[in-house]
Amino acid sequence: MTTATPTIQELQVLETLRAHRRKHRAGLPIQISTHIQQPIGLLTRGQKISDAVARTVGSWKFIIIQSICILGWITYNSVNNSNVWDPYPFILLNLMLSFQAAYTAPAIMMSQNRLSEIDRQQANNDFEVNVKAELEIELLHQKIDMMKEKELFALAKAVEALSQKLDSYRK
Repeated sequence: MTTATPTIQELQVLETLRAHRRKHRAGLPIQISTHIQQPIGLLTRGQKISDAVARTVGSWKFIIIQSICILGWITYNSVNNSNVWDPYPFILLNLMLSFQAAYTAPAIMMSQNRLSEIDRQQANNDFEVNVKAELEIELLHQKIDMMKEKELFALAKAVEALSQKLDSYRK
């Protein structure tokens, strides 16, 4: 295999591909090297609270403790007919659970929204990495194609030279 220096046309094609790649990189809305998640210290107080609420309410420990408390509440108010603060329809218990749901649901949604934003940033970064890899692969394919063309051209010249020599020997 002969290694020849690239021609001006080949260099122009490579430079065009590089310019395309630089242009694409410059147009990226988010640089690939940016951090996906905020460091814990940079979270706002509301974000920290919503994350803590989501982490706590979304655990088996919370579900078990809450279930034990509810069963204890119902048992105490059902067994003790005298001195009960919440008789059978358990209206106070219902009110407390409604308040809990009314305040935890938005906190959980805020935490999920922040996490989905992080996921969107990560997906965008993955896309940009894939685009960069695609451009690099295109550049490599172009280089290989140019090398093949050079090789074929050199082989064609060699065949032509050999054919001329054969023709001259036959005459």
